[in-house]
Amino acid sequence: MSVNTARAKLLRNTGFYIAAFLGTVFVATPILFALLGGFKDNQQLRENALGLPNPWHVGNYLDVLADGTFWRQLFNSVFIALVTTFIVVAAAAAVAYVFARFQFRGREGLFTLFAAGMMFPFTVAVLPLFIILRTFEMLNSPLGVILPQAAFGLPLTIIILRSFFRQIPGEVEEAATIDGAGPWRFFLQILLPMSRPVIATVSVLALVGSWNSYLLPLVVLSKPTWQTLPLGVTQFQGEYATETAKVLAFVMLAMLPALIFYAFAERQLISGLTSGGTKG
Repeated sequence: MSVNTARAKLLRNTGFYIAAFLGTVFVATPILFALLGGFKDNQQLRENALGLPNPWHVGNYLDVLADGTFWRQLFNSVFIALVTTFIVVAAAAAVAYVFARFQFRGREGLFTLFAAGMMFPFTVAVLPLFIILRTFEMLNSPLGVILPQAAFGLPLTIIILRSFFRQIPGEVEEAATIDGAGPWRFFLQILLPMSRPVIATVSVLALVGSWNSYLLPLVVLSKPTWQTLPLGVTQFQGEYATETAKVLAFVMLAMLPALIFYAFAERQLISGLTSGGTKG
């Protein structure tokens, strides 16, 4: 290896590590600020916003955990996210299988129609969606959040799964057919188990997207019975506007389940993205 090549490689690696470090600092700083801020009181936040708590106030977190509203909103977020994810992945897998492995007239045009759903942001559909949900009496119901979230999550999920399903060799399907497996038996017993990494990837994307959803629950869930944690953060902030430290504790506890889930799912997410699931 020549000196110039080694120098260029060193510069590339150095640039990569600097970019990774800056990205980590950019992402981690607000989280660390909220975490430590929850252990302070308002006076410490005013006088020493960036320093360590002195003394540490655990009461902010304990007060939030003792509030039944927090646990109800946590349950609502988990329930809505899990059901949304199941519907998105199950429906998208079946549709993507048809688009990937079956030949029929208008297939590409229909697939393009599905893909076009990614071009329209949710804000464009707020008014007609609200009217539809009101007509079907789905306001203040978890289904009023779950079904629209699933519908908006389908296009990207179908695109990812279709790309992966198309890369499964045809010889695998032919061998299954010779053994007596029909198309849907091949799909359920062979294709889906082979697609575990990409299924995990789209599941993570759907789950995190539902967990972080704010506008749709805000429009649909006006009563507190089914309100989710993102709405709870806003309400808690309004109720305890003068107690900034307690608000930071609530925000941190609301973020914690998603952070823990992502930490455990990170390997599956990366595995799915590098296994060909996002390639055309």
